[in-house]
Amino acid sequence: MDLIPRSNVVHRLEKRSLLIAINSIAALSIFFFGYDQGMMGGVNGARNYYEDTMKFGHPDPETGSPVIDDELLQGGIVSIYYVGTLVGCLVGGWFGDKYGRIKTIALGAAWAVLGAALQTSAMNHTWMIFARLINGWGTGILNAIVPVWATETAEHKSRGQFVAIEFTLNIFGVVVAYWLEYACSFYKGGNSSFIWRFPIAFQIVPLLFLLGIVWFFPESPRWLVKVGREEEGRYILGRLRGESGEDLGKAEAEFQDIHNVAELERKTASSTTYWSMFTGRGSGKLHTGRRVQLVIWLQIMQEWIGIAGVTIYAPTIFRTAGITNKDVQWISGLNTITYMLSTLVCVFTLDRIGRRWTLYWGSVVQGIAMALAGGLTTAGQSHPLGSNAAKAYSSGAVAMIFLFTATFGATWLTVPWLYPAEIFPLEVRAKGNAWGVVGWSVGNGWLTLLCPVMFKAIKENTYYVFAAANVITIPMVWALYPESNQRTLEEMNLVFASDSWWNWDAEKNFKILKEQNPELVQAAQRGHSVLDPETGLPIRGSVARNMSLDVNAMHHDDVVDEKQTFKHG
Repeated sequence: MDLIPRSNVVHRLEKRSLLIAINSIAALSIFFFGYDQGMMGGVNGARNYYEDTMKFGHPDPETGSPVIDDELLQGGIVSIYYVGTLVGCLVGGWFGDKYGRIKTIALGAAWAVLGAALQTSAMNHTWMIFARLINGWGTGILNAIVPVWATETAEHKSRGQFVAIEFTLNIFGVVVAYWLEYACSFYKGGNSSFIWRFPIAFQIVPLLFLLGIVWFFPESPRWLVKVGREEEGRYILGRLRGESGEDLGKAEAEFQDIHNVAELERKTASSTTYWSMFTGRGSGKLHTGRRVQLVIWLQIMQEWIGIAGVTIYAPTIFRTAGITNKDVQWISGLNTITYMLSTLVCVFTLDRIGRRWTLYWGSVVQGIAMALAGGLTTAGQSHPLGSNAAKAYSSGAVAMIFLFTATFGATWLTVPWLYPAEIFPLEVRAKGNAWGVVGWSVGNGWLTLLCPVMFKAIKENTYYVFAAANVITIPMVWALYPESNQRTLEEMNLVFASDSWWNWDAEKNFKILKEQNPELVQAAQRGHSVLDPETGLPIRGSVARNMSLDVNAMHHDDVVDEKQTFKHG
């Protein structure tokens, strides 16, 4: 394959080893994402940062704990980052669909390096606000494209597992951020700009590595087919799935699905702008407007069930539970370790029980944990500070926060990032995933801006707000979100072809369309063969003529087979 540089790893690796290599690079980007989020918890607690540089607080003369004088400024510095991610993801989605996944990853990494450098050198809150805006832009670009690249290369049977592994690295980034800041907090008695500048600068290291190495990795075969570079797409897909025996037939079946769906999408949708996607105009039976609303609200609810507050304001939460200032940092760091280990549960369960049941059990346990955290904190504060009863209740509240974060890591952490990358049509998949990042940005920015205000105004009652959000998600997911587990990316167009929003109608419609459009689901049907019985080689180029996402459409003379051998080189 002369069209792909010989330095590309696709020529040396294949099948699982190639998938692992691709997901390792995707995980590096997601590690940066986790590190960047976890970093602000420790930065907000650095005395030189909040008192001397940003000037929104002062230390308590008795305990040394930060006393925030301007909650809006503190929350604004944190939340402005999400304005950047919102803008960045829209840029990344457009750029990714037009110029490819690899170039977009490189663009996002370069932009994030610039933002990190500006944050490191910030001398006042105005400087910091603009620096975080720029850094958020780079993060938004990466978040819009990396999950898409990962899902478009993975096989549908193990797609969830690979993405779940990536998010283990995401929380490893949070762990590294917390413990690095904890170690730095002892430098020069805890009052030096190094304590917060070095952790911010540290994120530049993985970003530079990502920027340098991503050029040696293969482009998404689905994007290549979409833009007409079918020979390259077929070669990369063959290397991902295998080039001999049954693997060869599997790769060809998947290629034909991609080719046919790309053709169907071009016929079905008349407009692919962000506005038309949001409103659903011109998308026909693809119903992209519905998909956009689903991913936006799934990401918003991911933040409002409580994780944004726990991740960024963990020290504040533990102080509210009665933990002394000297113990807050290491307890927060220990919480991130259990958080990271819990993500391994998702690696082994996500492709077994599916996306919906993963969210169900997560919401139940998280809601109970948050409600108990609020009750135990209230009970502890009704007793004298330092008494045995107060300590017992505070320990119980901390245990509930640990339970919440562990459950979140096993459930809600991965699904809201995986689902948007799975359900959108190939023609607008990067833009569709960008809408998910818009939801995450809105939910995160909104919550991080309000968190310090809520903790000051209603204190431990904030936990009840999070508990209520968990309860709301259960009927929401049950009624509106179709399952994507064990389905190819191409099958999802059939899942969302129903005119009804209800999940049960979508599933009923899917079964009918699957029977009417066998040429769109070859890769998902294990008993289906696309091998030529005479040559034993895959039949190349099945062209679907009368494909439709309308169950009332009649199919006549649907497929014309052009028998060609499937070759690479």
